[in-house]
Amino acid sequence: MFSAAEAIFRSPALRALLRDPMGRMGTILVLGFAVMALFAPWLAPYDPVKIDVMHKFLPPGLSHWAGTDQLGRDTLSRLIYGARTALFIAVFSTTSAGFCGLLLGLTAGFGPRWLDAILVLLFDSMSSLPMIMFALAVITVLGPGTGTLIFVIILVSIPGYARLIRAQTLTLRSSDFVLAERAMGASAARIMLVHLLPNVIGPLVIVLSMDIPVVIMLEAGLSYLNLGVRPPTPSWGNILYDGYTSLRAAPTMVIAAGLALVLATLGFTFLGEGLRDALDPKLQTRGPR
Repeated sequence: MFSAAEAIFRSPALRALLRDPMGRMGTILVLGFAVMALFAPWLAPYDPVKIDVMHKFLPPGLSHWAGTDQLGRDTLSRLIYGARTALFIAVFSTTSAGFCGLLLGLTAGFGPRWLDAILVLLFDSMSSLPMIMFALAVITVLGPGTGTLIFVIILVSIPGYARLIRAQTLTLRSSDFVLAERAMGASAARIMLVHLLPNVIGPLVIVLSMDIPVVIMLEAGLSYLNLGVRPPTPSWGNILYDGYTSLRAAPTMVIAAGLALVLATLGFTFLGEGLRDALDPKLQTRGPR
């Protein structure tokens, strides 16, 4: 018998993902950023918040590979810890929003029609609000900070995930296997958790992986405006802002933070595309591209 790890590595979906050049590149980039975030204390050469004004605006060199900022802090160390901040906010907020959307979507799609109508009205009302304007309004009321940023991302993301799961559930609720379970007297909870959930989780995982770079860019943008992660916590958005204010003295900060954002966006986008192809049986029958 195979262990859980062996079963994962032997799964057809993973093989299809790694056969795809884009999926393979996305997996490598995402794993690289994940390792950077998890092992930041061991990978960062310096304390990311330690101030050393005597060595500010140092150019890239052997002692500081990406130079230093206006306070003498090592830019590379701040980028590494910034990966931890960005991935924590993006993964935690999208996962939480996906879980809430999954429950609400299953309930709306399989529940009574009156409950479905109420939930759809709620989803439409929340989706009609411009994301950026809503985020700015909530941050203005609650104050900037990591907790507020996560709260805003969860609120604006739930309706989209719930509508996706609801559509999948409405398609599956009239399937033969669901009708057979109903005929045998299975409860609604059993049908949703045992039969519907495994069939709707795949599209949700794909959407979550492709929404993570959007959340990373949103966090960086709000942090750039001093409305997201508060200093001195390292954030790619804060590094971009510091680099912009010191562009003539230290252009390396803007280049390094911008490159990190571009690579993270490409990595999760390629991974999402690869997962879509790997988890779609119709696309798998076409063979590798």
